Amino acid sequence: MQKRQEKISSKQAIELEARYGAHNYHPLPVVLEKGEGIFLYTLEGERYMDFLAGYGAVNQGHCHPRIVRACVEQAQKLTLTSRAFHSNWLGLAEKALCEFFDYEMSLLMNSGAEANETAIKLVRKWAYQKKGIDPDQAIIVACHGNFHGRTLGVISAATDALTRTDFGPFLPGYQIIPYGDIEALRASLKNPNVAGVWFEPIQGEAGVIFPPKGFLAEASVACQNANVLLMADEVQSGIGRAGKKLACDWEGVRPDVLILGKSLSGGMMPISAVLADTKIMEVFKPGEHGSTFGGNPLASRILIEALAVVEDEKLCENSLVQGERLRKALAPLTTHTWIKEVRGIGLFNAIEMKKDSPVDAYEVCLRLMKKGLLAKPTHETTIRLTPPLVIGAEQIETAARWIHEVFQTVV
Repeated sequence: MQKRQEKISSKQAIELEARYGAHNYHPLPVVLEKGEGIFLYTLEGERYMDFLAGYGAVNQGHCHPRIVRACVEQAQKLTLTSRAFHSNWLGLAEKALCEFFDYEMSLLMNSGAEANETAIKLVRKWAYQKKGIDPDQAIIVACHGNFHGRTLGVISAATDALTRTDFGPFLPGYQIIPYGDIEALRASLKNPNVAGVWFEPIQGEAGVIFPPKGFLAEASVACQNANVLLMADEVQSGIGRAGKKLACDWEGVRPDVLILGKSLSGGMMPISAVLADTKIMEVFKPGEHGSTFGGNPLASRILIEALAVVEDEKLCENSLVQGERLRKALAPLTTHTWIKEVRGIGLFNAIEMKKDSPVDAYEVCLRLMKKGLLAKPTHETTIRLTPPLVIGAEQIETAARWIHEVFQTVV
């Protein structure tokens, strides 16, 4: 076996990934070694502003000292018991989650995809035990353009060919409707076998796409009237990303089933959760669902601190203010004939180029990287801009200036 190499170059790191890793991502050619706040550093010491924030997993900023301290202290005591035993932190974490988001019960898992799978199982079981749907007949209504993860149960409801091709056969039990189409949603609810409506209040992976104003509130009422559970995937849009605790808060909507992940840990480790009231969550009985690592002591303590940071540092409020500043600064981009729009809410933003633009989104992100800003292309025409929520006004203005300078170079 080759001796462990303590120090490698960026070039070597990229070559090693290409040689030994599955080619299931297409990252920008930058190798990162250190993170602090909104900044990332390469092996060679170059500094970048992070405008991806781990797809929203680092809302509290990279390596937040309070979260790191909680992680280190707990890692030195106890990291895993499995749910075969109780731990001193799990109940405290569940209480913190329920009080922060105003729900009666919570179920901790690991990845966002795992939380979505959990929600699917929860809603199906509720449908059979509480709504009285015949066995194996429950339908979950999902939205076109959705992204809830990449597990088989999740992609069975996906509409993006890239996530589905050559992965069938798929699981039955889904109906797909156009995103944001309230009439299509109402029509789907006429089927008495519909158990839940599963949606993202803002579609992140689709390119930061919003439903029509009022859709969430109308969907909530329609589901209540039909005795159908409203399932909100706020893995990306929640925990301050959209300028409030939840994106659903913008329309005063309280989902029956809330799905969370990513920045529940501040980027320390995978933590996800499903929240619901007792009348829904009580359908789960011992042995019917679980995870070895779900709700482990390390995750539980990190979650408590991560939520406390959001509250104490007023990150929802900062997201709202800095997001407005960013969009105002970027609004003049639409004077370029090939820029379709700048859109967003809070610090969940995107620049969308027209299909006939002279460069694609990946090329723009490469040019932004040369300036010192790391952003994520989504599809070929959209650039997501989602920095950590700790970003300040001066950093927003600098980033906006770099973005303008890059677009000036596109001819």
